[in-house]
Amino acid sequence: MSKLSLWKTICLVCIFSAVGVIASSAQSFKTLLSFDGTDGGGPTAPLVQGFDGNLYGTAQGGGASGDGTVFKITPGGALTTLHSFDLTDGASPGGGPVLATNGIFYGTTLSGGASSNCSGGCGTVFKITPGGNLTTLHSFDSADGSYADAALLQATDGNFYGVTELGGAGKCTGGCGTVFKVNPAGTLTTLHSFDGTDGVGPNGALVQATDGNFYGTTFAGGAHGYGTVFKITLAGTLTTLHSFEHGTTDGSVPNAGLVQATDGNFYGTTSYGGASKACDGGSCGTVFKITAGGKLAILHAFDRTDGAHPYAGLVQATDGNFYGTTGAGGADGDGTVFKITPGGTLTTLHSFDRTDGSSANLVTQATNGTFYGTASVGGTTGATCGSFGCGTIFSLSVGLGPFVQTLPTSSKVGMTVIILGNNLTGSTSVTFNGTAATFTAVSSTEIKTTVPKGATTGKVKVKTPHGTLTSNVNFRVT
Repeated sequence: MSKLSLWKTICLVCIFSAVGVIASSAQSFKTLLSFDGTDGGGPTAPLVQGFDGNLYGTAQGGGASGDGTVFKITPGGALTTLHSFDLTDGASPGGGPVLATNGIFYGTTLSGGASSNCSGGCGTVFKITPGGNLTTLHSFDSADGSYADAALLQATDGNFYGVTELGGAGKCTGGCGTVFKVNPAGTLTTLHSFDGTDGVGPNGALVQATDGNFYGTTFAGGAHGYGTVFKITLAGTLTTLHSFEHGTTDGSVPNAGLVQATDGNFYGTTSYGGASKACDGGSCGTVFKITAGGKLAILHAFDRTDGAHPYAGLVQATDGNFYGTTGAGGADGDGTVFKITPGGTLTTLHSFDRTDGSSANLVTQATNGTFYGTASVGGTTGATCGSFGCGTIFSLSVGLGPFVQTLPTSSKVGMTVIILGNNLTGSTSVTFNGTAATFTAVSSTEIKTTVPKGATTGKVKVKTPHGTLTSNVNFRVT
C-alpha cells in the first residue's frame, strides 16, 4: 500500500460520480485563482499567512521548469510566483511552507536536490524569504529519508521537525520513512526510522502537543497494515497509540496529520474505512478523535453523498468546530468542504464541481476570519495540465469574525512574540490573559511584543481602533 499521489488522486476523482444532492447552508465561496501551469499546477498543500497578511503556498508542478513553485497570493486573489524549482534546488514541494518566528518560510520538496541515491533526487529542506530568496538547507540521501511530503513544524526549542514518507533504516522497499529534526542552519538529525511494525509512510505534519511531545500518523504499517497514530518525544522515543484496521468500522489509511483541540484531544481523518460501503472499492473514510493515551472514537463515517476520502486533515476554527475537505464525493463527485462539531455532527458547506476545483486540501483560517484553501486539480484554465485542470485557490466565508494569531503559541516570560492580524495600526493595548504587555505595531498586520512578567496561560487580546481582537488559541506561558 502506498500513499495516493497527485495523479492517483486525479484518477480517483474521475471514478466517482455524483450521487444525490447535498443540502448546505448558504456560504460565501469564491474561486480566487485557477492555475494555468505557467504559474504553477497541482497545489497539494495548505496556505499559510505571512507577517504581511498575504497567503503563501506551494504548487507541486508547473512554473518555469515544471518542477513546482512557491507563491504568494493576496486575500483578493493576486498571485506572485516567488520561486520556480529546477530540480537542482528541489522539485515538487511537499507539505507547504511553515512561517517561522523570524518571518522566513521553511519547507520541503519530494524530490530533486544534490543526492543521486534516488531517481530524480531524494528531496530537500529549504528556506525562502517573503521576497523569494530561496536557500537549500539540506538534500536528503535516502539513508536519512526521502520524499518529504509534509509540512515542517517549528517546535518550542526553535528547531524544525518533520517526516519523510520513504527512506531511513527500515527494511521496506525504498525505506519505511523517518521522523527528523533540522535546525535553522540545515543540520539534520534522524530521530526515528519506521520499520513496518510501528508504521510505514508518515505523511502528515507533526503536531507538538501541550505535553511537549509530537503526535502524527502513518498511512500504512502497524499491527494491521493500514496505518497508525504515534507519539514521539523530542529525543526520538516512539510509541504507537493506535493501529487502524481495515474492513471494520475503524478507519484506515490516515493520509494527514492531527490537530490538538482545545479539549486536549487529537482529531484527524482517515481516507478509507468506516461503516459506509458506498464508495467504489469499499469504505469512504472517517473523522476520528483520539486521546493522548490512545483511546480512539469514530465521529463520522462518510457515505459519498456527504463526501468521500478525506486526504487532508482538520483545522479547529475560532467557533470551536472543525473544518476540512474531502477529495471526492459530494453533489458532483469532486469533493467537499465540511464542518464537524466536536460531537460529530457534520455539515457540508460546499461541493466542488471541477470548474472551481477538485480534490481539495487542508483549509487555513486567516486572521480576517475567512478560510482559504487549495484544490489539487480542476479550475477553468490550464490546458497544459490536460482535461483535469491545474488546480485552484479558493476562499470560504462562514461569517466568523477577525482574530489575532500569535507566533509562537507558547513561550517564556520576556521572550519575543509576533502577533498577526488585520487593521492593527493604532492599537492601544496588548494583554496576555489580562496582563498588559509593551508592544510595537510594526504594520497593519503585525505587532511585536514580549511576554510580560506575571503573565499566565490564556487568551491574548489586542485593543484596536476598530474593537478588541482575541487570539484564536490560548497562549501558553511555559
